[in-house]
Amino acid sequence: MIILKDILYKVAIEVVKGSTEMAINKIEFDSRKVQENDVFVAIRGTVSNGHDFIEKAINLGAITIVCDTFPEIIVAGVTYIQVKDTNAALAFLAANFYGNPSQHIKLVGITGTNGKTTIASLLYQLFKNAGYKVGLLSTVKILVDDIEYKATHTTPDSLTINYYLAEMNAHEVEFCFMEVSSHGIHQKRTEGLHFVGGVFTNLSHDHLDYHPTFAEYRDVKKSFFDHLPNTAFALSNVDDKNGLVMLQNTPARKLTYALKTYADYKAQILENQLSGLLLKINEQEVWVRLIGTFNAYNLLAIYGTAVELGLDNFEVLRLLSDLESVSGRFQFIVSNEKITAIVDYAHTPDALENVLKTINDIRTKNEQLITVVGCGGDRDKTKRPIMANIASAMSDKVIITSDNPRTENPKDIIAQMEAGVEPQNYKKTLSIEDRKQAIKTACQLANANDIILIAGKGHETYQEIKGVRHDFDDMEIVKEILEQLHK
Repeated sequence: MIILKDILYKVAIEVVKGSTEMAINKIEFDSRKVQENDVFVAIRGTVSNGHDFIEKAINLGAITIVCDTFPEIIVAGVTYIQVKDTNAALAFLAANFYGNPSQHIKLVGITGTNGKTTIASLLYQLFKNAGYKVGLLSTVKILVDDIEYKATHTTPDSLTINYYLAEMNAHEVEFCFMEVSSHGIHQKRTEGLHFVGGVFTNLSHDHLDYHPTFAEYRDVKKSFFDHLPNTAFALSNVDDKNGLVMLQNTPARKLTYALKTYADYKAQILENQLSGLLLKINEQEVWVRLIGTFNAYNLLAIYGTAVELGLDNFEVLRLLSDLESVSGRFQFIVSNEKITAIVDYAHTPDALENVLKTINDIRTKNEQLITVVGCGGDRDKTKRPIMANIASAMSDKVIITSDNPRTENPKDIIAQMEAGVEPQNYKKTLSIEDRKQAIKTACQLANANDIILIAGKGHETYQEIKGVRHDFDDMEIVKEILEQLHK
């Protein structure tokens, strides 16, 4: 039995009306899920306001309401708790309800525009290979040691995070690696969590549909490091111009990594091929199966994190050499006709440029590079012309197509992308709305030794059109088309 007053620790309470001595069932912030004796937390979301559903929650059995403004009608027998910020309150309530599970696990948060999923997933893989019980909270999936659950957000809500951390405690998981998004930080989903470390990857143009300015986007990321405890480490990429900004006010132990400048963890690329990278990390050479400069940064962050968590330097190098690429992150196949098809999640200008630069650095230029790219609907519109400009400038042929149009008209998205193509690149650019047809056209245009890049969706196995999800897997589709064309 859980008593209400026992889950109020650290909640910034302003006024209480009613008793806090009652037994509660569970916590909910979605009124549709409320049952008898639940606590309902009224969240002001971007689409709806939970305060509008307080009466509904009480009718369904809620006996405690947590809100920032009391409703006009106060129901007898219901406890009302007024707080300054219901998002923060939900985070502390959730942590307390599940027994503060993050305090019983070594939790590391990874934040930045690009690389979060790769670093978190490969850290999970590395520590599993080292023989530990490990957890993962990522865009792609949630893992409680060997048990897999489907992920719905980059950073899940506070209740979901603490539920899975409690599951990890129950399975005696020692380490957990968690993607931390700017949305998650801004909405206080990481409040009440105890981190032993934080990693900053990089910062580039993204999520300006949510954050009004780039400065706010940066400062929200920085606030994650500002709130780390002095017992934690903060590992930051100082080749990124915002890398040192992240460390400015953190009480955590400041650590740096870089390829170009002096840092605590330093790497040099000795060889970069389609088969892998030869790196020199802190004067020790290691061959890895991942490719590209962006993955050199990811691997360096992984190396630094593993060493800071107590693994032996040489053991970490051995484990790095065994790592396999993450689904939808520079995943490639080579057809019988020697056509290389690469699927990558690159959905920001910076990520797309990194992937194209990696391919251009490796290829001989005797082959064509054909890029298929789209932009998501209901998201940051300012990056659309930039993405098309980068793709058309750095490829031999470009096919602009749909990504996840969501509720937008794909034709409008494509038109906004086309506006970014410079006149000298018009002739090598096609627009095909149907994504499958766009991939098929790329395959038909390709000859032996050519390279096809399919960017934007990566690991996703669906396409969202007019709010409906349809099965769609870039890798499966390109495999199928290449097989059909070259039977």
